[in-house]
Amino acid sequence: MAEIFPFAALRYNPQKVRLQDVITQPYDKISPQMQQDYYEASPYNLVRIILGQPHGAETERDNRYTQAAAYLKSWMREGVLSQDNSPSIYAYSQKFKIPGTNRTAERRGFIATGRLHEYSEKIVFRHEQTLAKPKSDRLNLLRATRAHFGQIFMLYSDPAQSIDSLLFDDDHFAWQQVVDEYGVEHRIRRISEPAILNIVQTEMADRKLIIADGHHRYETALNFRDELAASQAANPLVEGAQAAMMTFVNMDSPGLMILATHRVVHGLNDFDAEQFLIRTRDSYEVKSLELSNTEEIKGALAESGKKTNSFVAAIRNKLYLLAARPGASDRLPAEFSSRQRRLDVVHLHALILEQLLGISREQITDQQHIRYLRDAGEALEQARNDPAVNVAFLMNPVSIEQVREIAFSGEVLPQKSTDFFPKLLSGLAIYLVD
Repeated sequence: MAEIFPFAALRYNPQKVRLQDVITQPYDKISPQMQQDYYEASPYNLVRIILGQPHGAETERDNRYTQAAAYLKSWMREGVLSQDNSPSIYAYSQKFKIPGTNRTAERRGFIATGRLHEYSEKIVFRHEQTLAKPKSDRLNLLRATRAHFGQIFMLYSDPAQSIDSLLFDDDHFAWQQVVDEYGVEHRIRRISEPAILNIVQTEMADRKLIIADGHHRYETALNFRDELAASQAANPLVEGAQAAMMTFVNMDSPGLMILATHRVVHGLNDFDAEQFLIRTRDSYEVKSLELSNTEEIKGALAESGKKTNSFVAAIRNKLYLLAARPGASDRLPAEFSSRQRRLDVVHLHALILEQLLGISREQITDQQHIRYLRDAGEALEQARNDPAVNVAFLMNPVSIEQVREIAFSGEVLPQKSTDFFPKLLSGLAIYLVD
């Protein structure tokens, strides 16, 4: 089953830099403005490596990837990055305010390396499809730097929370702490005691893993491993590439949070709101909502979602609750399993976006005519005020039970179905392949 390993992480030296100034959100969550802010925060900010701005025209020998490798080597020479002196795992805590509420929560996990497995081995499971372009970009960076800078977010099941109890109930370890731009408090501490490491490895040995975030990086690591294995000259380096850096989080923990991802449809020139609602009534009961408060709207949606597949459609200033009629799932294409047919996102994508609005699956994959928002209020605002927006759909979040069921069955969810919050910071630990 799952094999996890302690490793001697490369970490920022607190005597040289402030952690606050050098860590980042995951590369695919960094907006152009965030990228600029990171550049200005410190000359040693990790963004220069994971999402660098090229110095002039790029060539085969001088490009953003070779420049990233140069930064890594330089910072190691300067002592800005230094490697721990023994293999360790790293307890990782994230305290955050639950979006849309005044409640706080804490998600706990640990950073280690995990052995890479093909999905066919049924040890590591995915829950979504991947795209070719992001994998090509990450593979070029991995080839150049031979290092992993962000963690793949892995879920495992431990109802007794035995591992969390072991790693977090002893306060004699020193914590590093940083607060990110979303107000999330991240704490990390190094654990190198052989007895604890052995217990964690033993506890994890019979677990199966689900990728929560980082599907592209996981498959990139597999491709890199296979590249090295195929090269005779690289044989001494293959062992380090058999694993990737991961954060392991207990899916049975109360701190695990999945947020809804709302859809905004735009740029459909032939969209007719009245005809859309008429056609929707074939599969869904359509009820006007006389609500203006976003939380009340989300509450009405959540209540309907307990009974049947449901969404809220916002068309300008009007709101409609769409609740699936009995038999609506029968209109889904035959390719979808009974498990997938119970998912709101499958209904929305296959019945409404594709069949009713005529947005092809390829267009959805390429994010044509559709954008994804975490903030329901922002989605409603765009529906009201942006003339290019045709309709916005508010969604209930996918449950962890649904993710578990779909993943372990070998199936996948539609694109952007899950938003695990908060994200794992990049730069807290770095794994050198060799």
